[in-house]
Amino acid sequence: MSKFSHFDDSGASRMVDTTAKPETERAARASGRVRMQPATLTLIRDRALAKGDVLEVARLAGIMAAKRTGELIPLCHPLPITAAQIDFRFDGADTIAIEATVRVFGRTGVEMEALTAVSVAALTVYDMCKSVDRGIVIEQIRLEEKTGGKSGHYVRAE
Repeated sequence: MSKFSHFDDSGASRMVDTTAKPETERAARASGRVRMQPATLTLIRDRALAKGDVLEVARLAGIMAAKRTGELIPLCHPLPITAAQIDFRFDGADTIAIEATVRVFGRTGVEMEALTAVSVAALTVYDMCKSVDRGIVIEQIRLEEKTGGKSGHYVRAE
């Protein structure tokens, strides 16, 4: 049988044992995009949707999701996150770019937390805007950078 970190020699699922790993400062940055009709983006920018300030609700949802990633992703370690930040940028007439940065002092990285934060923030934008635009597309959710741990520093090459 192949050696996968989340399966033992008999093929049974397992959580990776991080007990012996040193605690280090770790960070991850992920991004994603939400594409929509230009009129929908205008409503978001002008805070004119009936449900309220879309980006502030999405920011809160993303932060909350980062903190609960261990409950959402099987075998993902629950982590004592020390910081989670979600930023939004209007990119052209029809796109919102989302970026999440998550930090921890721990034995395992926070890539999944950053990716989860972006995903849930994007889903929240969709949920709050679906009544005016069902054609919204969530795309390009990806890890941009991570630091700390044995594997060191990673930056996505363009």
